[in-house]
Amino acid sequence: MYLPLKFTNHRIEEYALRVTYRPEENVGTIIYNLSFIESHDLEFAISVVKEAHRVGIAVSDRILIAGPGERVSGYTVPDGRHAICTVCSITLDALLLRRGIPVNPIGGGVVEIEGRAPRRFTSMILYRDTTLDPLEVLISQEATSVLDVMHHGNGNILANIRECHMEAEPLVGEVLDELSAIRFSGVLDVGSPNVPLLGVPVSPQYVGVAMVGGTNAMAAVREAGRPVVTRALKGLIDIREMGYLEDY
Repeated sequence: MYLPLKFTNHRIEEYALRVTYRPEENVGTIIYNLSFIESHDLEFAISVVKEAHRVGIAVSDRILIAGPGERVSGYTVPDGRHAICTVCSITLDALLLRRGIPVNPIGGGVVEIEGRAPRRFTSMILYRDTTLDPLEVLISQEATSVLDVMHHGNGNILANIRECHMEAEPLVGEVLDELSAIRFSGVLDVGSPNVPLLGVPVSPQYVGVAMVGGTNAMAAVREAGRPVVTRALKGLIDIREMGYLEDY
């Protein structure tokens, strides 16, 4: 028996409904990204993740690092490799849904940054039209220049966008403020009702919310010529398993 294809928007919905994270208590499960790097690149990768968070193109300062032979949410880290788990920005969609906010994840793409400010999406893969994570695809296509953004403030980063009903705009603001208070960062821009955001159209009576991708730091590591295998939107993990960047 063949299983039907599962498009990415359906995967997002399934994960979002299973997220239990409560920002006010900082407990529960979140959606994470999983990356494997060569063990000798670990120190370099950590420095890149820290810098990405400092300049505001990472989702959170929470991170999980596992060495060879260790288990990470059901996966065993291969010999000679280290695993790095980061918070996936789709966790935001889950938190909005848990607040009863109508939200529609649109897609992931590349955003042009100029003077450290977002200008526009230059490419976009709609979640409803792909079974692959858009940011994984774009990393493999070498479509980013995250290091240039980190060092000079200009370039291309990974980001995604969702739309929320305009009647829920005050609630959206409350959720974003709560997340900001616990260093869950990376919101690029919030649009106005019925107005395209960073060049992406939104549905009537909806507002767009754009957020940096949770795999930007790993894209930067790859840009530096270090081997990286990244699986975005990998699954759920308890936030208590993740430490803080300042601890590394």
